[in-house]
Amino acid sequence: MRQWWRRIVAPVAAGLMAAGLGLVAVGATGGVAQAAPGDNLAWTATPSASYTSPWEDVAAIRDGIDPTSSNDTANPRWGTWPNQGQQWAQLTWTANQTIRAVEVYFFDDNGGVRLPAAWRVQSWNGSSYQDVTGASGYPVAANRYNLVTFTAVSTSRLRVLLDSGAGSVGLLEVKAHANPPGGNPPTGWNPPGNLVTPLGEVWAHQEATYPNLYGFRNYGWDQVFANRGSLNFCVRWDSPASVSAALRDQIHATLARQYKKWMDVMVGHNNWPYATVPIKVVGWAVRDRAQLQWSDTSVDIYVNDIRENAPQCAEGCGRFFNQNGQYPNCPGGAARHYDQSLWLTAGMGGGAGGDWGQRMGSEYFVNNINAENMTILLHEIGHTFGLDDFYDWSPSGVGGFLMKAGSASAITEFDAWMFRDWWRHLKSRYGL
Repeated sequence: MRQWWRRIVAPVAAGLMAAGLGLVAVGATGGVAQAAPGDNLAWTATPSASYTSPWEDVAAIRDGIDPTSSNDTANPRWGTWPNQGQQWAQLTWTANQTIRAVEVYFFDDNGGVRLPAAWRVQSWNGSSYQDVTGASGYPVAANRYNLVTFTAVSTSRLRVLLDSGAGSVGLLEVKAHANPPGGNPPTGWNPPGNLVTPLGEVWAHQEATYPNLYGFRNYGWDQVFANRGSLNFCVRWDSPASVSAALRDQIHATLARQYKKWMDVMVGHNNWPYATVPIKVVGWAVRDRAQLQWSDTSVDIYVNDIRENAPQCAEGCGRFFNQNGQYPNCPGGAARHYDQSLWLTAGMGGGAGGDWGQRMGSEYFVNNINAENMTILLHEIGHTFGLDDFYDWSPSGVGGFLMKAGSASAITEFDAWMFRDWWRHLKSRYGL
């Protein structure tokens, strides 16, 4: 029997949870990123600007959210009101990028922020900013992307210069491409012939049963890309047992080792950009500090903050509670935020998993800490990335596999291709 329910956690009403007999997928607020075809290099850049209104956010120009209009009020944006004149927004990379095209979506609220009178793109040549050459033209239109192509530049900094017209200026999104968007669709989806039909059945079933399949914005995929290729964890130690420094380190290593099994499925596949996805534990939550038998400061420790009848790391540091990616109330700052929780509960059988992390018995985890495959953890990580349960049906022609609980102990070929199918359907969010 499948159960669906909405989990409300202030200030964010969002959740994706699979536990026991059900999977929950509740839509997060905000727009759905549908990046233009091709490679959107802006995703990996650091944004900056000549000026940003205190209530706006320059990070909006590379958040991957396609605006609904130039006056999109639902999503973050960059604006310069009340400043006018020439303004700029910049993308900076840690290494040179080859860029041949830029798309911009202008912010125009029909008030103090209006379309620019003109704009252009400049690149950094090592000593100064220069206009790109061979520009195809700089259109100025509302409610759509404005594309310019130009002679390829290799640069670590790219600027969009805006000359104000009837008001201040702003941008909702900037995309930078190694090749102009369009052309042939990406390749890389080539499952074995015997899996094509069952994979299609699985995706159709998810489309029919997930209430916000494409709108949800906190899958594990979204978290990896928000961190540019890594994940942070908090351990919720929901047990009266003590933990030595050695056991702590083993728990961290086991979590990373099991996560790597899923991430290795993606390496070299269909434009997946990361060779590794580092897993870092940044915090532990516990009822009694004396249970944690170490004195070093390698992780933040949260004591007796009880939520859902279990210790929890600070909500101000959790992505589940701050899905805009901002952590102003996190004591350790954004660097100490956690994307997911590893929730280890004494006496628990089975497991649960979702966008918030994974939960299972603390005894199970410790007793299997050296196992090649920690089956429950692997299964629950699958849910974090959107994979379904199969309690009440089976795709045709497929035997045992990990996500069909009890039928396999490790990631099978079918699990791997279901995982890759999620990437195939979501990768356009990230301009890939």
